[in-house]
Amino acid sequence: MVKITHCIFDMDGLLLDTERIYTQITTELLARHGKSYTWELKSRLMGLRVRDSVALLIKETQIDMTIDEYIIERTKLEEIKFPHSKPMPGVLRLVKHLNAHKIPISVATSSNRNNFKIKSSNNQELFSLFDDITCGDDPNVHNGKPAPDIFLAARTKAGNPSVSQCLVFEDAINGIQAARNAGMHVIWVPDPNLAALYPGDNGATEVISSLEHFDPTKYELPPF
Repeated sequence: MVKITHCIFDMDGLLLDTERIYTQITTELLARHGKSYTWELKSRLMGLRVRDSVALLIKETQIDMTIDEYIIERTKLEEIKFPHSKPMPGVLRLVKHLNAHKIPISVATSSNRNNFKIKSSNNQELFSLFDDITCGDDPNVHNGKPAPDIFLAARTKAGNPSVSQCLVFEDAINGIQAARNAGMHVIWVPDPNLAALYPGDNGATEVISSLEHFDPTKYELPPF
């Protein structure tokens, strides 16, 4: 049995339903250029930092926009839609449980700090429970996922617990790889569309369809 002392959570599509909103926004922006948005492409963008994901999107779709132009248009839509994002199923129950038992918990999101503020603005009940927040544009995050930087930066903020005792919760393939590259255990909670594209565990310690199904006792964490 793996003994876990620290839990690190991705945000988009894992804590909040923002991936659904990202899909709506990206689909709308690409449609303006006569392009469509597929889950195959989305799967490659998930977990990347903002400029990295936009650069890949533009390269793959060949839309006539610069990275900065796309980000400006996307940000306009994000500021309207993201404050309405809601916690994913099972999130509040699990995070409140870990907080109540004084298990150190962190957020590690590829979103930049400003984006995080927008997304968390109406979800303070959730984010106030975390010990610390690491964002993709924080100084110690030199490389985006699948590099391990963001999870190692979150670990540093938490006082450097052993990487083998850190458990990451992720929804993206890039995130699984980043957690494994950091030497950490990782629970994969994929969207069904992503799971269909990438069958199997893809290197994750465990795969569950929702945080509602997470059993903390498997990792020597307090039972519900």
